[in-house]
Amino acid sequence: MSSTLTRNGSRQHDVGAQVTDRSHTRRRALARSRFHYLVHSALLGLPLSAPLYAADPQPYKVEVTSNDSKLDSTLKATSELLTLRETAPVGPFGLIGRARSDVERLKTVLESFGFYQGTVTITINGLALEDPTVAEVLNAVPVGQDAQVKVTCVTGTRYHLRRIEFDGEPPPVAAAEALGLKTGDPAVAADVLAGGERMQTQLQDNGYAFAKVDPPVAYEDPAAQALDVKFHVVTGPVLKIGAIRFRGLRRTQESFLRKRLLLHTGEQYSASNIEKARTDLLGLGIFTTVSVTTGTTADPDGGVPITFRARERKQHAVSISGAYSSDLGGRAGVSWTDRNTRGEADPLTVSASVINLGGSATRGLGYDTSATYGLPQLGRRDQSLQFGVGALKQYLKAYDQTAATLSATVNRKLSTIWSASLGIRAEQEHITQESISQTSTDPSCSAPNPTLSPELTQKCTSNYTLLSVPIGLQYDTTNLTSPLDDPRHGMRAAFTVAPTLSIGRPNAKFLITQATASIYFDLNDLGLSKTPGRSILALRGLGGVARGAGQVSLPPDQRFYAGGSGTIRGYEYQSVGPTFFDGNPIGGTAINAGTAEFRQRFGTNFGAVVFVDAGQVSNNTNPFEGTLRFGTGVGFRYYTPIGPIRLDIAVPLERRSRDAAFQVYIGLGQAF
Repeated sequence: MSSTLTRNGSRQHDVGAQVTDRSHTRRRALARSRFHYLVHSALLGLPLSAPLYAADPQPYKVEVTSNDSKLDSTLKATSELLTLRETAPVGPFGLIGRARSDVERLKTVLESFGFYQGTVTITINGLALEDPTVAEVLNAVPVGQDAQVKVTCVTGTRYHLRRIEFDGEPPPVAAAEALGLKTGDPAVAADVLAGGERMQTQLQDNGYAFAKVDPPVAYEDPAAQALDVKFHVVTGPVLKIGAIRFRGLRRTQESFLRKRLLLHTGEQYSASNIEKARTDLLGLGIFTTVSVTTGTTADPDGGVPITFRARERKQHAVSISGAYSSDLGGRAGVSWTDRNTRGEADPLTVSASVINLGGSATRGLGYDTSATYGLPQLGRRDQSLQFGVGALKQYLKAYDQTAATLSATVNRKLSTIWSASLGIRAEQEHITQESISQTSTDPSCSAPNPTLSPELTQKCTSNYTLLSVPIGLQYDTTNLTSPLDDPRHGMRAAFTVAPTLSIGRPNAKFLITQATASIYFDLNDLGLSKTPGRSILALRGLGGVARGAGQVSLPPDQRFYAGGSGTIRGYEYQSVGPTFFDGNPIGGTAINAGTAEFRQRFGTNFGAVVFVDAGQVSNNTNPFEGTLRFGTGVGFRYYTPIGPIRLDIAVPLERRSRDAAFQVYIGLGQAF
């Protein structure tokens, strides 16, 4: 007995038209019988309240059981009795036909898992499908009552692979090993077919461009409960990459793509390398699609022509953004992007936002504007350069700030998970903050406020010129292309050091070191959840220290503050740490904070979170000498194609007199 293996229950039966015809015929006959019943009842004076039978369509319930729980989900997903129960109702005869087709369909599932002697039994209202009275019983079911369908699958003994053979052209040793099958393995169709696909990929990755491995023919030996499989293999000659062409380019310069391309004419043909090159081009962000066409024959030099067909995205894009938190108020912004300024995937983005629209930690309306320009290939394909300019104005309880920045940063991809950056940044800023010393006679300081006796409060304004060289190292195993995507596994970490020269009153040299890390655990991987990606435990930690300058000589915006959505939710922005006499933040020289958050999805688009945040800020270089504060809360998520919309509500666990009862945070993307 021989057959072609299939992965799951995919056999199709052409019974739909017959079932539909019988159903229509029955419906017409039923209508006539009811008409005659009503006429005769009226003539004979019989009551018209007798129950009506044989509902069309016939509602039903299904119970699927098997003696192998690992098969249950596949059986249920394959059964048309289950998958079509709500969307495609049928009459009694249609129900019988659907059940009969499910018998063969579910047998195919059992066979695809190696259970060639498995049985499938389906009963309707306790009667076997072969019972001649099953249709009569269904016709007698009262209107609105469900028929009871029970599907019982018994696997029997699983077959194993006995002989694995090849015909056609013998494959090289490496390709045969890539098959990954051996005598004694369970005869699972998906594994056998996957082995053939691996062999074909191995051949094509080693220069056999036109290699083909057909789906195997299987020979069943019921007595031995074994399966013999034979693969037909055609290798063909070893070939090279031939001429490479691009189609569909409009603004993009072909010379730029050729310099970046991971594929070169004359190299040995490799299907995997071609796919890597296609994926890399798509990752530039300037194409909506990139497809590859390979030649069907080799050229006279033994090369296979390769054609990349690309469709460019719209050159310009405008986006609108917004966020809200009860401490920082609202934020509304707009940005404009030219994705391909000079035809070399060099994006130019200009953005402007209005910030601090209300908020308990702010004292007035501000703005945040920036422009960035990127060169994706600086000297080498894995290195980019980004220029940036920005302007910021904000009025916070901690300080008032007006600043202009200019920066240039080189980013290099070290591997698939590691990257590094080196930049230079210049900032000119104008900052007003309360004076730490209440006896200052500096003309830039305001007169003391006698209403705060016995302590007097002064506000001093300083101008700073900051020159820094930020150096960063990043690690990311989440495999996400956007920071707004929902991380479900892996880890993100970043370490930065920024030697800084501050020219102002007083002049200072200092080194700011910061480290952040977040890790994500899918509880399904830990055996604590049944469905992958639905229950996530997310942990975050951060720390920082400023060395070389004290609390007074460090510019206020370079100090560390905690509180708010980025550190300790529930506490007002910047409110955790050293404070002035009136309770306003001073800022510190060291910080540490951490978060534990559990995320649970519901249905397709909804989710919820619970979280605990903790952190402290100190006024020396020991990040663990401040007062530790805790905040906790719950959140709601609505998942969209561009990321989850976030709503968090948090409370401080040790509420001080100046703390609000709770804080609210609304934004796009997870908190971290």
